[in-house]
Amino acid sequence: MSYRAGYFLVFRSVWQHPAFKNHLERGVWLYMVSNASHKDKELKFMENPVYVKRGELIFPIRKNASIWKMPYSSMRSFILRLKRKKMIEIRVATTKPDHNHPYKSVSVISIVNYDKFQQYDLTPDQYKTTSSALLNNNLSNETNIIGSAKDGDKYRVIEEWGEEQIIIRNGKKYRKHKWKDVPEIEI
Repeated sequence: MSYRAGYFLVFRSVWQHPAFKNHLERGVWLYMVSNASHKDKELKFMENPVYVKRGELIFPIRKNASIWKMPYSSMRSFILRLKRKKMIEIRVATTKPDHNHPYKSVSVISIVNYDKFQQYDLTPDQYKTTSSALLNNNLSNETNIIGSAKDGDKYRVIEEWGEEQIIIRNGKKYRKHKWKDVPEIEI
């Protein structure tokens, strides 16, 4: 048995997320995130070429329901719940029927916020969480102005990264812990 190299990131809050009713659904979600493509490429599904983008995976719902020992209706309901909560998008890829997959199509699931959670640019300093390449990957357009607890001047939150915020104060970028009153680290 060979294992694919690499890693994926997941927030610990997955264990309390309201989209999941049980640990089986959380396991299916983690399976989806871990098997999503990390780059655009063409994959083979039952000898049919299927093009997937970054953050997408081929996910035959009936086959996965069988693998995860869930009724098809439960798997379909779970997938539709994730779609309603805007966690995934679904598209259909046309395929030729096969004895293992007698349908003319297969579901391709796209993880909506894949780029927000997964590092895109692999740089030499990828293991440093203060890397500007890593932190600038997902800048948001939020412009929350919050007063600084230290000296009363204002700063702007431009990104939240786990338990830290990336802020701009006086034209310089800093990392600041969300809940703790600790010194900021300049980036």
